[in-house]
Amino acid sequence: MDVDAPKLDEGLYSRQLYVLGREAMEKMSTSNVLIVGLKGLGIEIAKNVVLAGVKSVTLHDPEPVHIADLSSQFFLEEADIGKARDQASSPRLAELNAYVPVLVLKGSLDEAALSSFQVVVCTDVPLERQLAINDITHKHGIKFIAADTRGLFAYTFNDFGKDFVVTDQTGEEPLQGMIAAVSKDSEGLVATLEEQRHGLEDGDYVTFTEVQGMTQLNGIEPRRVTVTGPYTFKIGDTTSFGNYITGGLFKQVKMPKTLHFKSLRESLKEPEFLISDFAKFDRPAQLHVGFQALDQFRATHGGQLPRPHNADDAAKVLEIAKAINAASPSPAELDDKLIMQLSHQARGDLPPMAAVMGGLIAQEVLKACSGKFCPIVQYMYFDSLESLPTQLETSEAAFAPRGTRYDNQIAVFGAAFMDKIANNRQFLVGAGAIGCEMLKNWAMMGLGTGPEGSIHITDMDTIEKSNLNRQFLFRPWDVSKLKSACAAAAVEKMNPATKGKITAFADRVGQDTEHIFDDAFWQRLSGVTNALDNVDARKYVDRRCVFFRKPLLESGTLGTKGNTQVVIPNMTESYSSSNDPPEKSIPICTLKNFPNSIEHTIQWARDLFEGLFKQPAENVNLFLSQPNYIDLLMKQGGNHYETLSSIQTFLVTSKPLTFDECIVWARLKFEEYFNNTLQQLLYNFPKDSVTSSGQPFWSGPKRAPTPLTFDASNPLHLDFVLTAANLHAFNYGLKGETDPEVFKRVLANTIVPEFVPKSGVKIAVQDSEANQQGAGSSDDMDRIIRELPAPSSFAGLRLSPAEFEKDDDTNFHIGFITAASNLRAANYSIEPADRSKTKFIAGRIIPAIATTTALVTGLVCLELYKVIDGAKKLEDYKNGFVNLALPFFGFSEPIAAPKFKYNDVEWTLWDSFDVYGDPTLKDLFELFKSKHELEITMLSCGARMLYSFFMPQKKLQERLNSSITKVLEDITKKPLPAHTKTLVLEACVNDKNGEEPDIPYIRVILH
Repeated sequence: MDVDAPKLDEGLYSRQLYVLGREAMEKMSTSNVLIVGLKGLGIEIAKNVVLAGVKSVTLHDPEPVHIADLSSQFFLEEADIGKARDQASSPRLAELNAYVPVLVLKGSLDEAALSSFQVVVCTDVPLERQLAINDITHKHGIKFIAADTRGLFAYTFNDFGKDFVVTDQTGEEPLQGMIAAVSKDSEGLVATLEEQRHGLEDGDYVTFTEVQGMTQLNGIEPRRVTVTGPYTFKIGDTTSFGNYITGGLFKQVKMPKTLHFKSLRESLKEPEFLISDFAKFDRPAQLHVGFQALDQFRATHGGQLPRPHNADDAAKVLEIAKAINAASPSPAELDDKLIMQLSHQARGDLPPMAAVMGGLIAQEVLKACSGKFCPIVQYMYFDSLESLPTQLETSEAAFAPRGTRYDNQIAVFGAAFMDKIANNRQFLVGAGAIGCEMLKNWAMMGLGTGPEGSIHITDMDTIEKSNLNRQFLFRPWDVSKLKSACAAAAVEKMNPATKGKITAFADRVGQDTEHIFDDAFWQRLSGVTNALDNVDARKYVDRRCVFFRKPLLESGTLGTKGNTQVVIPNMTESYSSSNDPPEKSIPICTLKNFPNSIEHTIQWARDLFEGLFKQPAENVNLFLSQPNYIDLLMKQGGNHYETLSSIQTFLVTSKPLTFDECIVWARLKFEEYFNNTLQQLLYNFPKDSVTSSGQPFWSGPKRAPTPLTFDASNPLHLDFVLTAANLHAFNYGLKGETDPEVFKRVLANTIVPEFVPKSGVKIAVQDSEANQQGAGSSDDMDRIIRELPAPSSFAGLRLSPAEFEKDDDTNFHIGFITAASNLRAANYSIEPADRSKTKFIAGRIIPAIATTTALVTGLVCLELYKVIDGAKKLEDYKNGFVNLALPFFGFSEPIAAPKFKYNDVEWTLWDSFDVYGDPTLKDLFELFKSKHELEITMLSCGARMLYSFFMPQKKLQERLNSSITKVLEDITKKPLPAHTKTLVLEACVNDKNGEEPDIPYIRVILH
């Protein structure tokens, strides 16, 4: 490792660090990357690599800028036409990351020029030149990537050398678990605890720690696993070891894997393919021939590719392809139409294809630099022919260049479809990572730029430093500004035709903003695209799309994983039709008394933060500001002992006047949490305790703790006191302190009462018991209420609750949680976690990287072409799942909307009973009886019951004779909001057979 490698800026790279890890990032920071070719694909790769943070990126493309380049090259402007592509692009690329110099390589790409790079990427480079470059890179062990996009077709090729070592193939956290038994025999069978599946696979490796009896297992070389069941696996011969007694942990070890790459010359003849779509299993071999045929055509036609949809040129390409295929040692079964379609689209340069391949290839560059994740071996071909319009124009003139920035898109789709794109009206919900990429693609596509077109975007968030690593429309000078406004302004520079066509909002999309995003707003839209990181918000947008019958494009990323979903009215299920399984929660008794992993101690520390620095301050403020707060609290019922106790403690007992008192308070908290509580636990359950069945109490997931003795010279002990004291001072508005000598002076004079364990103290062993802990008696609550001083005696006092903020390194929040978690880990002999890992878990941070975001957004835009076309078949659309670490691509048809039935009528979630005007309930009921043969027995609007058969007769008659809006206004005691144009009613009914079927909702259209 280069000792002079620059220190990583964790504020900038935090989300990416959780994807790649520190070691991979440090290797990247010593890698110089050369990118040859700067059309749409080249600039996309360069953008992602610069954002990721390599040592340097060098560009080489001296070709002059043409108007058609602007179709996908988002860092070029009309003023750049005639300039060299690399010179025009470099200053704008350099703005993305101050830590990555962006250089321009002049002259030829000879051995001397190439030898200073660790990775060389070629895009839009003729094959003969690729071969010459790869001959040099292969000889010198320089990683080489070649790639191209041609309309809706693309490929990439990797040569990472003869012996390329992958240090971590998947990037997943190593599996670990607790051992229940190990047999002493030639097979060495390991059994894990019954409630913990080990998750291992054949060929994995594990190490062991804390095994008692068979101690020879501890710390030995990793052992290869043979899985025999979900709770058992074999590790080989253990006959020479001692007898297993108890305990033990296993941990998966990531073993390096060496891959052997062939050169480009060798691979051309004997290609190895990664399948990108298993529904197109025969495509890679055909496209391997087709791309070579295109190259030969260009070589013999003065560097010109086939003309768009020109029959003569396509015939020549097909003829060349057949000749190449015939000479191949393993000929493919060529589909003439496929090869001709490749020829027709050869001059196409589509932003979504550049995004898909640019994200993929940039990740391959990072793999080449770091050895992290498994690279593509060696070719991958990809196409999205399904994105072509179902009624594609047939005349060559429809695809001919118009001298505009959209010519490369017209070359694929034709002029008429270009008009459809321009006149589309999209709503983008979210302007974060996916939102930025989406807007960039839309601007390049010309979406919404026509006379009837528009783009609406909303995001209530402001830009933070950590966003800059993947939300590429933002720059350091944009920090603290609104995302939506900055994103809109950025793409207006990329394509001036978007100016005046983008409306930016800073409002959350939800029920409270339905006066902004009202019925008229939704009805004008062509479709909606989500770019959200919040499931509840996604579901709300999904419900609105179903209600207004608008197509929805949904996507998300998690590190190197990404997914896309297409929701089409009257055809597919909606986003809300399926749910992810709920997150597995940690049992309360495990958190409180029996942690066995660092995740447990971090969650405990996170809860402690809330319980010490947020909730008590909020309770005190409510007590001081709300008249009769105690009376209102007691009327709610339930046990409020903890709330009352926190008010008494933080308002009377623990209220500091000086910072020194905060230090003493923090020192006593250390003693309470990391010594006294553990002494009491061991008093109740000594280390030699046994259960009622005679088994050791401290066994399996229960680890016997060790109380800690405070030591001011121990940095971890002092960290806890320092952070806790400063947070306590913050609550009370006192000035804090970070000088260790101040703390040591106060601590030296702090008297800590000796703790004596008490008899009769109950400690929860089961969750049912843990739920009862902390509940005081009614007498205890009455005593506290009597002792509380009157709020008036604290005139003007308000505490400052600490609202958890993970990304501010100066607020002591993560510092406190890290110290508290690691102290508790020391109590229970659990391996501690550094600040970064603690922040990741406590802050529930979603790992993110620009490469995945770019690729997923590209896939969404390929589906958007289909949505704009109005494709009518379910099989025309694709939901996608990718994992760039493996790498893996999976595509499937969307799931059809489930069908239901009432009487003899079939319906889906997209159907509704539409009622116009504002009828009385009686009229509505008669309509349903006569038209649908349904008898309404109950009717509600949201949580409000408008009618039910068991209501008093007088009220029933009143409501039956009242209009729907009158009934609602009587219930709510306020008029209907002026922006309300429709109402959603849910009804229970009896059908003609007296059954109670499910039926669609009722949509009342008032105006």
